[in-house]
Amino acid sequence: MAHSYKLRYFNLQGRAELARLVFAAAGVEYEDVRYEFADWPKLKASTPFGQIPVLEVDGKPMAQSNAIARYLAREFGLAGKTAWDQGQVDMLVETMMDIGAPVPKIRQCTDEDEKAKLKKSFAEEHLPHYMEAIQKILEENREGKGFLVGDEITLADLAFMCGQDWLKLAMDNPLEKYPKLQEFVDRIAAIPKIAEWLKKRPETEL
Repeated sequence: MAHSYKLRYFNLQGRAELARLVFAAAGVEYEDVRYEFADWPKLKASTPFGQIPVLEVDGKPMAQSNAIARYLAREFGLAGKTAWDQGQVDMLVETMMDIGAPVPKIRQCTDEDEKAKLKKSFAEEHLPHYMEAIQKILEENREGKGFLVGDEITLADLAFMCGQDWLKLAMDNPLEKYPKLQEFVDRIAAIPKIAEWLKKRPETEL
């Protein structure tokens, strides 16, 4: 029996977009419920921990964005074929969280000189440390012509592609110095089911 899925979040990409991409890649239908911020106070108590996104599966709720994405990836065969591959996928998903961690501080900084320093450190030290390592992982898997893990698309590929929009809040082109990674992102975005979602998804600020 097929499950029914409802994903509840704000009208943003934000922390729900990775789950939406998993649904898109798998070709699985779900209800994409989007709230305005003004509605949130009266809805907060209806969530497990007073936060969203929340995924409802047959009416049962699950919170925490990465838990949701991993659950869906396992359900839809996008978590990696072997235990090792699954560990590698998890590693890369967590690494994307680490890469994006400085972005809020950069965005919220109101001192222009300090913001410039933060951006410089992000672009010249923080980002290269991770991107060079991820590019090496990509190149070592079928000479960079396939996916980050294994021979089929996984949550790791979707997380890397999804994360680029977040990184662009801190710098204009995070993959400018990494053309192989840019080619990889373009390749994932061109997969028909994903391309269809990217074309039709609502345009939002974040």
